[in-house]
Amino acid sequence: MAFEASPPAAAGRPAETVDIAIVGAGPAGMAAAIAARRHGASVVLLDEQAAAGGQIYRGITTAPTQRLDVLGPDYGAGASLAKDFAASGARHITGAAVWQVTAERQVHYLQGGGVRSLQADRVLLCTGAMERPFPIPGWTLPGVLTAGAAQILLKGSGMAPTQPVVLAGCGPLLYLLGWQYVRAGVPIAAIVDTTDGSDYRRAIRHAGGALAGWRYLKKGLSLMAALKQAKVPFYKGATELHVLGVGQASGLGFVSGGTLRTVDSPLVLLHQGVVPNTQFSWSLRAKHAWDEAQLCWSPVTDAWGELDVPGIFVAGDSGGIGGARVAALQGELAGLAAVTQNGKLAAATRDGLAAPLQAEMREHLFIRPFLDALYRPKKANRIPADGTIVCRCEEVTAGDIRSYVELGCTGPNQAKSFGRCGMGPCQGRQCGLTVTEVIADARGMTPEQIGYFRIRPPIKPITLGELAREA
Repeated sequence: MAFEASPPAAAGRPAETVDIAIVGAGPAGMAAAIAARRHGASVVLLDEQAAAGGQIYRGITTAPTQRLDVLGPDYGAGASLAKDFAASGARHITGAAVWQVTAERQVHYLQGGGVRSLQADRVLLCTGAMERPFPIPGWTLPGVLTAGAAQILLKGSGMAPTQPVVLAGCGPLLYLLGWQYVRAGVPIAAIVDTTDGSDYRRAIRHAGGALAGWRYLKKGLSLMAALKQAKVPFYKGATELHVLGVGQASGLGFVSGGTLRTVDSPLVLLHQGVVPNTQFSWSLRAKHAWDEAQLCWSPVTDAWGELDVPGIFVAGDSGGIGGARVAALQGELAGLAAVTQNGKLAAATRDGLAAPLQAEMREHLFIRPFLDALYRPKKANRIPADGTIVCRCEEVTAGDIRSYVELGCTGPNQAKSFGRCGMGPCQGRQCGLTVTEVIADARGMTPEQIGYFRIRPPIKPITLGELAREA
């Protein structure tokens, strides 16, 4: 069930009012809250987790010393940000599943089985990123996870595999998790990298930016060196990836160096980058653009992160992938813009405070074109063959999508009518990009021309009973 209109506030129980409501307690959300509170705004930050940190700093407020050592200094850097947020005076609502944000800046959320609402003067969406779909044969088998999901288990509870694991795909997270697993004593059967010579040749055009961002380059090379020193088997330029097993993953098959290879493992971790979590901005009917460099949709914002929906901002990876430090800087900038709009900060003062933040952000983004080019996901791993499942919820294959196109289906929203693709519990999160690209490829058009699912609230599952209790 989807809702286009805002539900009425409960009779006799008006929505709480606040200067700034922030959705998401990752680096962008925490930094935005700190900045807004510093200038006297009342701030409410809502997040589903029990503590601040988001996915990137998940569990940072309670992580023991051993886990901090395993996860490394970049993770540990989140502790000071979380500490500053806790001291900021912002109200932190934990366990809150935000299921609707309206253009009138109403925030509706579910907490403890009850539905509640906020009326905000300004809203900041800091919902972060989600992993890009990796639809290869066998990716829906038990024993196949994303690298990000595995890292969440490590961060949140210190859980790590005891049997040899395969990490496959491309992107910095693949090597970071491998490095963390080595430090945690996890046996790694292999790292299967899809990056090949053509990727390096494409990336070399952005060598200037890579050199300007030398700290990130040095960090990546040190991760690779540590994996090599640990004698982790490493395969380059892998193609034709497919998960082995019937009813349960038993390994990974692929071609590397012109040879068909298999690596046995009951746990296969897939990763080919992250993309912005745009569910809320799409549901607001905000303008989005296809980012050809990052192969994903991003909301269109002004320099401060404001959407074309007045009074609603996006900050952090939900507006475009830039990393944890960039997310925090964007959050702080959005927080400054929001308090300026509600009259608590002069524009000239805002601009003076923003200048060094914007300069630092540019420095952190120097390397981004190099990384985007080097770790560009392969077409075969984004636009799968006919027999591969695209929509996990409704078990719709790529072949099904192509057959819809042959019958006259023009885009993702029509695909819902043809075969329920995107109508399951994930509401298109796991298949949306793939559906757009499969249809674009089949029709000989660009993703920009094809478009995306029409996202409607509830963004998160809510029962009719829970909704009725509000009214």
